Amino acid sequence: MKYYLIAGEASGDLHGSNLMKELKVIDPAADFRFWGGDLMNEVGGTLVKHYRDLAFMGFIEVVQNLTTILKNISFCKKDIAEFNPDAIIFIDYPGFNLRISKWAKQMGYITHFYISPQIWAWKENRISAIKRDVDHMYVILPFEKDFYEGKHNYKVHFVGHPLLDAIAGKKLVEPEEFKKEHSLSDLPVIALLPGSRKQEISKMLKTMLSITKDFKGYQFVIAGAPSQEPEFYRGFVENENVHLVMNKTYDILSLSTAAIVTSGTATLETALFKVPEVVCYKGSSISYQIAKKIIKLDYISLVNLIMGKEVVKELIQDDFNKNSLTRELKKILDPVHRETIFTQYYELERKLGGTGASKKTATLIFNTIKN
Repeated sequence: MKYYLIAGEASGDLHGSNLMKELKVIDPAADFRFWGGDLMNEVGGTLVKHYRDLAFMGFIEVVQNLTTILKNISFCKKDIAEFNPDAIIFIDYPGFNLRISKWAKQMGYITHFYISPQIWAWKENRISAIKRDVDHMYVILPFEKDFYEGKHNYKVHFVGHPLLDAIAGKKLVEPEEFKKEHSLSDLPVIALLPGSRKQEISKMLKTMLSITKDFKGYQFVIAGAPSQEPEFYRGFVENENVHLVMNKTYDILSLSTAAIVTSGTATLETALFKVPEVVCYKGSSISYQIAKKIIKLDYISLVNLIMGKEVVKELIQDDFNKNSLTRELKKILDPVHRETIFTQYYELERKLGGTGASKKTATLIFNTIKN
């Protein structure tokens, strides 16, 4: 069978690669053509465009790059038509993927959407387009099934969260070997996860690093994203107890005592590694003001959204500063506070429904084509 997959971010590349692996188990002759990243490329097939060339963050950035985005949409349609796949699989990345799904449905392709757009957070009116253009929706958060089926009468498949698969299947380096390889000391590690996009990292990392001199008994490790070059990060580092390790986020989390994390998928990854964290986010002033008016949620982190309460502290926009960050990091280093967080993390993992999301989704997609 021929599969065309579109992922536009690092998390989509991760989940897309695991889905492709499971599709190859079911369908050894699977032919993949995709938009994604290095992880999907390692599985095999043809990489059309890398997500590092697609990621525009915030309202202003999208407007500034609108011409490029429209050219990519036009090119994608042409590329799909030439490949003529048996299934198109959209992986999150809704602004782009929902445009393509409308065209694909009109052209008669079977459309699969893996990892739902977060329309429960904003742009709920997109439900009309989803009902019209998406044949099969695979959701990964427990409350999404109720949202779609209970509120909007649209049948979806809850497959569990693919991060459970990604973490369970990841072979980690032994802690002592990892420390030696990356010249880390025996001091406890505090992980810094500033995001994966350049604009995001630039806004987040300077404030994250501003507190490092106040925590002499710890070493800080920046988890460098695979989409960036090491030199980009080194321009921010001025402190000898700060280390940069590229493309080893899970290894870093596996030996971390605490973490400071930019809001996104990484907040959930950190929780699944049972690392107490402070969640942070800061965008451009205009983007933030627009977002405040249209996003009606009590929390921004996946951890708190899934649990329906504050499990991890969120520092957003002006609250994300040196003083607040220092105060909150000290809290999660306190043994009593940490025990409470650990208890909540185990409940979070239970709610996510167990491993097997990639395999369940691959099986559902293949059976749809076969039948």
